[in-house]
Amino acid sequence: MAMQSSSGLFVDVGSTSIDPKSKEFGNTVLVKAYPVGMIPAMNNVNIEEDGESKLEPYVGLEFDSADEARDFYSLYARRVGFKIRTGQLYRSRTNGTVSSRRFVCSKEGFQLNSRTGCPALIKVQRRDSGKWVVDLFLKDHNHDLGLTEDSPPPTVRQKTSFIAKPVVDVSHRPRTKLVAEVGNGSSGIVNVKRLKRDADDLQSKVEPFSGLEFTSANEAYQFYQAYAATKGFRIRIGQLFRSKLDGSITSRRFVCSKEGFQHPSRVGCGAFMRIKRQDSGSWVVDRLSKDHNHELEAQLGVHKKSLSASKRLLEEESDGLETEDIFNISQGNVVKKSRENHIASDWYRLLFEYFQKRQAEDTSFFYAVEVDNGSCMSIFWADGRSRFSCSQFGDAIILDTSYRKSISLVPFATFIGINHHKQPVLLGCALIADESEESFTWLFQTWLRATSGLHPLSIIADQDKAIQKAVKKVFPRTHHRFSLWQLKAKEREYLNLMESPFTYEYEKCIYQSLTTDEFETAWNILLNRYGLGENTWLTEMYQKRESWVPVYLRGTFFAGIPLNENIESFFGTFLTAQTPLVEFISRYERGVERRREEERKEDFNSYNLQAYLQTKEPTEEQCRRLYTLNVFKIFQRELLQSYGYVGFKVYEEGTISRYLVRKGVTENEKCVVTFSTSNLNVACSCQMFEFEGVLCRHVLRVFQIMDIREIPSRYILHRWTRNAEFGTVHDPESARSSQELKALMLWSLRETASKYIEAGASSLEKHKLAYEIMREGGRKLCWQR
Repeated sequence: MAMQSSSGLFVDVGSTSIDPKSKEFGNTVLVKAYPVGMIPAMNNVNIEEDGESKLEPYVGLEFDSADEARDFYSLYARRVGFKIRTGQLYRSRTNGTVSSRRFVCSKEGFQLNSRTGCPALIKVQRRDSGKWVVDLFLKDHNHDLGLTEDSPPPTVRQKTSFIAKPVVDVSHRPRTKLVAEVGNGSSGIVNVKRLKRDADDLQSKVEPFSGLEFTSANEAYQFYQAYAATKGFRIRIGQLFRSKLDGSITSRRFVCSKEGFQHPSRVGCGAFMRIKRQDSGSWVVDRLSKDHNHELEAQLGVHKKSLSASKRLLEEESDGLETEDIFNISQGNVVKKSRENHIASDWYRLLFEYFQKRQAEDTSFFYAVEVDNGSCMSIFWADGRSRFSCSQFGDAIILDTSYRKSISLVPFATFIGINHHKQPVLLGCALIADESEESFTWLFQTWLRATSGLHPLSIIADQDKAIQKAVKKVFPRTHHRFSLWQLKAKEREYLNLMESPFTYEYEKCIYQSLTTDEFETAWNILLNRYGLGENTWLTEMYQKRESWVPVYLRGTFFAGIPLNENIESFFGTFLTAQTPLVEFISRYERGVERRREEERKEDFNSYNLQAYLQTKEPTEEQCRRLYTLNVFKIFQRELLQSYGYVGFKVYEEGTISRYLVRKGVTENEKCVVTFSTSNLNVACSCQMFEFEGVLCRHVLRVFQIMDIREIPSRYILHRWTRNAEFGTVHDPESARSSQELKALMLWSLRETASKYIEAGASSLEKHKLAYEIMREGGRKLCWQR
């Protein structure tokens, strides 16, 4: 632990007694004892004494572990006169490892009458180096402080060693602290490392049971692994479940190695142990099945050396079990490292049968399966309609992984676009085996193959590092925007700890900055005013500002998807992360058909109904002819709003003019419109056209001033017109390469041909007509060639 020191005086914490906290489960007692190896780290803390100790946390204080930080804060609390407890923890989206922890005053919250909602706390963040650093310290309490009831404050004297009273005899970094009553009533520690030596004596005493508590998921894994070795079977990591609020892991399953059917050696064994995370941070066994459907082997020895090596490998990956990698242990040796799979084996058989059926009906149906070490992993599929929609509406896509918000039975994700009616349109579906960079890289590459290489302009996806790296690798020219639900969850966590003035200024900085310079200035002022220049979260979010701050997003086409609203699920309640296997296919097809029926209704309305004109502007009539009803309403709203604005020419040089457009004379809302009379190019500082593809009120006001009575064709995007799904490629300049242009032409012709085939197959007469039309077209193509 690194800390600022001042003189040669030290805190004598040896005078304070450390009493074990115990919790009973029937005849078994769980002892929570601090590992001995952790305590000497406090010997290096130097404290100056000028009448009183100066031991106090500060932002930037560094520790070797989270437990060390807790001990430090506990000592500080005893001196000041309050008690602490372990608060909320936060996990990595990439691999589920604990990334930060909070230690709070015991009077935090209101769950008990004795609690007063005290805000005092420290929060430590794990760095890439493995160190834990204080990134938030709230010192003030809302209650009286005094000596704690359980122990006197530590005395200060000359340098002395930190000597803890022997609570239990534990070896270096003990994992399982299970105390079982032995025959004579005395207690003994069951250590995973000693299971080989004591297997015969302890086998009957290490049976798992509901209610058994562990301090970490890794500890539970090591315990179940040792139990399995004594019984004669092997285990692996099974399914995990996440919180609806912040996506953190709430429970995990450890299963027999013969669970499932993905490999010939597996027989669908149902034995497992499930642990659930408690509010205190501990893990408790809440479900358990000991029955196997296969013969058990003789007791499997777990050699101390090999077991230590396997645990060391686990720790190096992610400070414990939370890594997504699995280490299979055979005869005590690490023999294989493989990725975890959250897709149950039954799903593969069901989906493969469905895919084969769909391919027989739809020749454009596409599916792919990721294979890792001979095992099926992630799955992607898209029918012909979805693949064609990618060619028309794949410029702005959404990767919806909202299954992560809840306890999921299936990790079902969807690619969503926005069609010409401003409706969500399905571009593809996937089951994601694990949330690793490899999985998402494979998923994006597969989506590209399905769409003939059409790269999106923008993608909205979660901000996990695995997803960020995969987007950068597969879509290097695509603007990645973070999902709103993750941003809001993190903002609530941090802003709830701040005072109201900070929250107000933070939101003003984020949502009211009109230019990047305004944002940069306001951000720096905000950090300096509140002394948050070293805040880890704010520093990280600033580095990623182009993926979430509105002023950096408006210059990219996102099909007008709102910046301050969560994205609607394509399937709604038809399909969720809790949908059981037997209902999945039927609900999936009903959800797809419902959306496509809504699209057909809007197609009919756009061709057969006309919106009411509210002005005499020729541009309004022009857009009514071209746009779909829903997009025309957006344009019409902007046109009507333009009459409330005034424009002043503030600059002119050659053919370039610049106008200041503001709402009324006294209003603060204003934008700058730049216009070229030579080619009718126009741009507004609000960037509505760049973001949504529809001209804004400010540009329309300048058109009125310039007496421009028709909107240039380049500012009416074909994707928003009634004919967006028909005809030839209207925007060849939208293709950024010859490959993309070829893909656009391919899908345009393929979809048109499929409509001929569908209509021609409805009757013999229509078949003859369609055949003659296609033959005539073929003759013309051959003649031109």
